[in-house]
Amino acid sequence: MERRITDDLDKLKAVLPPHLVEKLNALGRDEDELLEVILDLGRVPTARFTDGEVVLDSREVTAEMIAYVTERVGEFDEDNRAGIERTLHRISAIRNRRGHIVGLTCRVGRAVYGTIDILADIIESGNNVLLLGPPGVGKTTLLREAARVLAETRRVVIVDTSNEIGGDGDVPHPAVGRARRMQVPTPVLQHEVMIEAVENHNPETIVIDEIGRELEAAAARTIAERGVQLIGTAHGNTLDNLLLNPTLSDLVGGIESVTLSDEEARRRGTQKTVLERRAPPTFNVLVEIQTRNRLVVLDDVAAAVDAKLRGRPLPVEIRQRNPDGTITIETARPELAFGERNGGRNGGRRQAGRREMAPARTSEPDYGYSRAEPFEPARREGRGLPTLHVFPYGLARNRLLDVARQLHVPIEIVDDLESAQALVTLKTYYRRRPRLIVDAERMGVSIYVLRANTATQVEDFLVDIFDLYHDSPQDDDPLTAAIRETEEAIRRVRSGERSVDLSPQDAYIRRKQHDMARAAHLVSHSYGTEPNRRVRIFRDEAARP
Repeated sequence: MERRITDDLDKLKAVLPPHLVEKLNALGRDEDELLEVILDLGRVPTARFTDGEVVLDSREVTAEMIAYVTERVGEFDEDNRAGIERTLHRISAIRNRRGHIVGLTCRVGRAVYGTIDILADIIESGNNVLLLGPPGVGKTTLLREAARVLAETRRVVIVDTSNEIGGDGDVPHPAVGRARRMQVPTPVLQHEVMIEAVENHNPETIVIDEIGRELEAAAARTIAERGVQLIGTAHGNTLDNLLLNPTLSDLVGGIESVTLSDEEARRRGTQKTVLERRAPPTFNVLVEIQTRNRLVVLDDVAAAVDAKLRGRPLPVEIRQRNPDGTITIETARPELAFGERNGGRNGGRRQAGRREMAPARTSEPDYGYSRAEPFEPARREGRGLPTLHVFPYGLARNRLLDVARQLHVPIEIVDDLESAQALVTLKTYYRRRPRLIVDAERMGVSIYVLRANTATQVEDFLVDIFDLYHDSPQDDDPLTAAIRETEEAIRRVRSGERSVDLSPQDAYIRRKQHDMARAAHLVSHSYGTEPNRRVRIFRDEAARP
């Protein structure tokens, strides 16, 4: 759809002092770039454009100039906001301690038809979508256009706290299309109107602007649990801002400190006290609006939060509108932020697959990197085994490193797929087909799936990938020699010897020796410290030295 902008700028100019309108027109600037006109008592009036601020007049703003504007706009509500009938402009007031208006922010409201095409597939999918971004970046514009598009096929109700979505007055602005609009008498009652909209008007989708209070976050969760699609906005730059905001963190599931048992902490390879997501997120898709034409999409908020808390951010979609109007999508790995500060380690879960835009408007994902060289386990002359670069997904890192140390094989844990020669994960994660594993398959990275997060399974993985003990048919193969020694020890114990000590071996071979002793109905234990730890075999516990 071709983008079309409607701003009713003439109606905003009609409430400004005439000499400021003349100055504004004389600037010769593109009016589509005008964001706000600022009038502060005792200061020079300014106009804010997308690329900076411009002084309109050298004369300071007077009380008469402020009164001129306030007399021509609608009544100011409890949130100190007013509007202009049947327009999207917003006039915000600054008051002194006596309640007198001493400053005005006259924000230009624009309806930009066609701007939702960059998120059309996500909005129409039925997911709960939260638009995140700083003030003035275009959140409300996207929200308004989403309401108009969805209202063509669904029952849409807008909860309009400051009349910024549907405009001032009792009749909504045409930019919201067939969507119905419920006005909020006072900002502190927004959560009650949200619940009333669900209970009284049978909506399929509810659109909310500026969720900023705890009660509103709780009302949003209640609505989501009733099966109604939610599309809302909140102030903030990234997911990290929501996680650290105690008022709004519930929108993405919230976080809490959890104390793990000793066994669970060892299994995860973390400290006993960790941060965990408290509940399923209210919004399962998060859109970070970086600029008006560049968005970052997290299409599985639960997985993104889990990954950040463990210090392993998942790839995100970057959607960008090009100057020629086409939409491109690429996958990128976000910078480590929240998870680093909280010492996270293990990878999170993914549930939703990647959504594709319509082929006519998209390009294939461009990873921007090439895969690491395939791993060859052969020993290099004079240098031993090569280092394996492993990307563990849902697997305890400490356990992987400990087992590798016991097997004397060199591995390096990497945090990105482009550097990985092997991705190792668990069956429970692999079955869910998360995007990260799909991306690894596309890139050709070798994927190893373990049945459980145990040292035994990790040993089997490393023995297999390094081809330990199976790459040489010679008689001095360590495993072959150890098996022969164990067989001889079993024979000697059965012949009457009290116990037999075997030669020091690594953990993998010791486990095989214990299995052989158990199969022979004998008792075995390991003694000593690495690298001199060895197995001792004896007849029964009574004969144990």
